[in-house]
Amino acid sequence: MRFETPLVPARLIRRYKRFLADCRLDDGREVTAHCANPGSMMGLAEPGQMIWLEPNDDPKKKLKFGWRLVDHENGHFTGVDTSVPNRALRAALAAREIPELAAYDTVRPEVKYGQNSRIDFLLSGPGLPDAYIEVKSVTLSRQPGLAEFPDSVTARGTKHLGELAQMAAQGHRAIMLYLVQRTDCDRFALAADIDPAYAAAFEVAQAQGVERMICGTRISPDGVWVDVSTFPVINQHDPDLLT
Repeated sequence: MRFETPLVPARLIRRYKRFLADCRLDDGREVTAHCANPGSMMGLAEPGQMIWLEPNDDPKKKLKFGWRLVDHENGHFTGVDTSVPNRALRAALAAREIPELAAYDTVRPEVKYGQNSRIDFLLSGPGLPDAYIEVKSVTLSRQPGLAEFPDSVTARGTKHLGELAQMAAQGHRAIMLYLVQRTDCDRFALAADIDPAYAAAFEVAQAQGVERMICGTRISPDGVWVDVSTFPVINQHDPDLLT
């Protein structure tokens, strides 16, 4: 998925009110950018960090910049826009680039299911059980190489796990797909210390047939692409991933 407009570098001044970020462009101008991320962004919103913004000239948008990336200045990036994973994953699913899901020939986004919810993707194919896929963006890393989810308490995420379990009980495939928007990680774990309820709900959902998939990403100021080779697809706990 390529960004629609070439990104411009900046330095973060501060993030506030969750969805706003004051930034300093290379030419010295200070601008306010939209931050499309409701999470805590732990470790990603420190003043002075190098970031990348996407400008826009849409007269309907009050803010003329959107915060897209954190540049770790060591060749690695983190994508902070939580709308990007679904866009990148939709392209990968349509191109059948994810081997475990390549047999499905129909991809439908935002289909109603559960209790007033919408599944991120509903996949269908001849002779196959429907596959309900919920996508979560993973940006937290507190140990070198280890990506974690969530970065804050997520009651909504816990609700989604219960609804996926219901789909599995009805005979469908139900998949919790974690898309790691960091290029500096190659392992994954649930951050049970941050949200014990979510971790417990995942254990229950997995026992009821919910699958877990983990995909990495290739990220640059040009765009974000799903990289299925970066992370293994795992359906059970694997201690080797946590060490």
